[in-house]
Amino acid sequence: MNYTIDLTIRPTTFDLWHVCLAGTVVLLSFILIIVLLSVVIGLARRNKKQPDSAIAATIIPQEPVIKIVEKIVEVEKLVAAPTPEPIILKESTPDAALQLLSLLQNEARFLDFIKEDITQYSDADVGIAARVVHEGCNKAINEHFTLAPIRNEQEGTIITLAPGFDAGSIRLTGNIVGQAPFSGSLIHKGWQVTHVQLPKLTQGYNAKIIAAAEVEL
Repeated sequence: MNYTIDLTIRPTTFDLWHVCLAGTVVLLSFILIIVLLSVVIGLARRNKKQPDSAIAATIIPQEPVIKIVEKIVEVEKLVAAPTPEPIILKESTPDAALQLLSLLQNEARFLDFIKEDITQYSDADVGIAARVVHEGCNKAINEHFTLAPIRNEQEGTIITLAPGFDAGSIRLTGNIVGQAPFSGSLIHKGWQVTHVQLPKLTQGYNAKIIAAAEVEL
C-alpha cells in the first residue's frame, strides 16, 4: 500500500497533543530570548571594561619594578637640593669684655699677676699672691654677675641625657657612639650666668684703657 502525506492540509481541531506541542514551542522561544539577552548584556559590560584596561596599560609601564625605581632615583638626583639657610654670625662689641677685664684689674690686680714673671718667686710667695688675686676676682664676679650651675646633681652621679638635649649647655666627652639617650658620669656641673649688672659707661669713655698709668707727685 502506498501512503501519501499532504503537507498542505491544516488541522481543523486541537487536541491535547497539539496543545503540548504549542506550549513547548513557546517555552523554547522564551528561553532562546533570555539567552540572547544575556549574551548582549555580557558583551556590553565587556566593552565598558576594555577602555579602563587600555588606559591602565598606557599608564602602568611594562618594565620591571627595579628599572622603575632606578628611574625615580635618577629623577631625584636631577632635582637640585634646597639651598641651606646662611649662618648669621652675631657680631659682639668688645666694650663689655674690656669692662670686665678692667673690673678684675681694679679688684684683684689680675693683669699684674698674669703678666708677672713668677719663675723667680718661690711657691710660697706665688701662693700668697694667688690668694689675693682669688679674693679680688671672686669679689668682682659676685658683684656684677649671678652664676648658677647648669646641672644640680652631685659630680660623679650617673645621669641620662634624653634625645634633643641642649648640646650647647652639655658637652659630651669619652666614647661617643650612637644617638641619645646617653648615660654617663657627671664630671663638671657647668656654669651659667643668670644675671649681669655692669656699670654704665659715660659717653666718650675709652674702654680699651684697662688700668690707667699712675704717676705719683
